[in-house]
Amino acid sequence: MTNTQHSLGSGFTAASTANDVLDGIDLAGRNVIVTAGHVGLGLETTRALAGAGASVLVASRNPDSATAALAGIDGVTVDQLDLVDPASVDAFAARYRDSGRPLHILINNAGIMGGDLVRDARGYEAQFATNHLGHFQLTTALLPALRAAGGARVVAVSSWGHHLSDIRWDDPHFERDYDGMVAYGQSKTANVLFAVELDRRWAQDGIRGYALHPGGIVNTNLGPSFSNDDWKAMGLVDDAGAPIIDPENDMKTPEQGASTTVFAATSPLLADIGGVYLQDNDIAPLEVDALPVTVDFGGEQFRTWAGVASYAVDAESAQRLWDLSERLAK
Repeated sequence: MTNTQHSLGSGFTAASTANDVLDGIDLAGRNVIVTAGHVGLGLETTRALAGAGASVLVASRNPDSATAALAGIDGVTVDQLDLVDPASVDAFAARYRDSGRPLHILINNAGIMGGDLVRDARGYEAQFATNHLGHFQLTTALLPALRAAGGARVVAVSSWGHHLSDIRWDDPHFERDYDGMVAYGQSKTANVLFAVELDRRWAQDGIRGYALHPGGIVNTNLGPSFSNDDWKAMGLVDDAGAPIIDPENDMKTPEQGASTTVFAATSPLLADIGGVYLQDNDIAPLEVDALPVTVDFGGEQFRTWAGVASYAVDAESAQRLWDLSERLAK
């Protein structure tokens, strides 16, 4: 495997915000889609990109609540999208294609984390179906609009959580041994592999793929099944329940967390680079090149790495997942 995970020396840090990254970048005339761009990291991403002049379409299961959350932000519209409903995904993509607008940036931001086993109408495990498969279907359906942009980027918001599991090739839908965080880890690994294979397939059309870890941000709606005690056990909130902000140790504000998403979507430093995993506004190292860290997760400590797991950027696995996703999406 060729290692493309080398730092760019971007000049940004873990504490940089989305507005810092966008300083001096003009996105006028650029069309952007952000899934779940009305809450948490998605809201900060939408706000920053629209502030730089982009026209942002926010895809949401509940357009009314999204419209209310986005009130006062110029350059933003909303449309309905349910990532676990194939008909909804197809309809959203068809409406966008029929508009005739090119798509310059697609940010696959929506996600769910942990909790009890839930299956969609097809019987697919909900985190894999939402975090990966729905975005896979959406992205492939929007390919004509991405091609029409004459240079486009697809950004998958993954997570350090990809270290929790490789793809369970023999049981991706957890017919046995379900664990909510293992399922989350699998879906986040899928995000990275998707970016790797998308870039391989579509770079010749000027479409580049990126995946990223935004950082640990508590005040989003990503993990509604987690209680304040759970966050406290992970060392992410203080005794009063307030988020601990320490970006050098990966605990960030939403504005800081959205920065790497925006960096992937807009940085000129990535003009000729794709298929990489980013963190802290730069390309992350492979785990074998990164310093190991000890993580307190749910009161239990285990050892992991700050970079990207080698299995998440493996080219053969990326092709294998794409083929599997095509079969499942049908």
